[in-house]
Amino acid sequence: MKYFKNKQRFRKALIILSFVLLPVTFAYISCPIIIGAASKGIVSGGLIVFILLFVSSLFFGRLWCGWLCPAGGLQEIYFEINNRRTNIMTLNWLKYMIFLAIIFIPLISAIHSAGGLKTIEFFYNTDHGISIAKQGAYAIFFVQITFITIFALLAGKRGFCHYFCPIAVIMIIGRKIRNLISWPALHLSTDASRCTDCRNCSKCCPMGLDVNAMVRQRRMENAECILCGCCADVCQKHAICYSLTRLNKV
Repeated sequence: MKYFKNKQRFRKALIILSFVLLPVTFAYISCPIIIGAASKGIVSGGLIVFILLFVSSLFFGRLWCGWLCPAGGLQEIYFEINNRRTNIMTLNWLKYMIFLAIIFIPLISAIHSAGGLKTIEFFYNTDHGISIAKQGAYAIFFVQITFITIFALLAGKRGFCHYFCPIAVIMIIGRKIRNLISWPALHLSTDASRCTDCRNCSKCCPMGLDVNAMVRQRRMENAECILCGCCADVCQKHAICYSLTRLNKV
């Protein structure tokens, strides 16, 4: 149990630090900035980051969401206010519609209107790489914080991840491709015979997943799993663990 606390304290410290650094980094994960650059034929740092996140999801799933995402860090701070489990089935489809509406369709339209992407400008819309230092950046920053806050406080555990986050959709698509082709990649595996139905795994899951049911069904792969490892760390019977083996097609 001490190992669990230490490891998860490190994870939470890391993800909260990522949020603290958001004034520096938000231009690299901001959809309006990425699309604005694309409309000028510019490959921005944000677009490069999105591409790298997609590639990483082919091998590490949504590890970014569990360990490094600044929005995740802010939402886990809000657990102190609202730790209610999100109703995953309600409006879970919304983030896919949002992905199409604010990333995919606008990005394709912006690239088309610019006649293609012609140049790379990694530090686009920043001042010496600092996002908040750019004139007018405060408005974009606080709008993002407001959206995350509303979903986290009203919807419950990581509500923004479940219902709004377009980056989550990018990584879910990568994960689905990996599952379809079934090459070795990081995932959770289980030995259900060790499970005592204590349900601590479900209680500690920051995404509010019914991990206990996943263990009993011997099906740990879930599009909403962020591979934070809370369930594996809290299980005293070691019924859940990380694995890098090849997955069966799902």
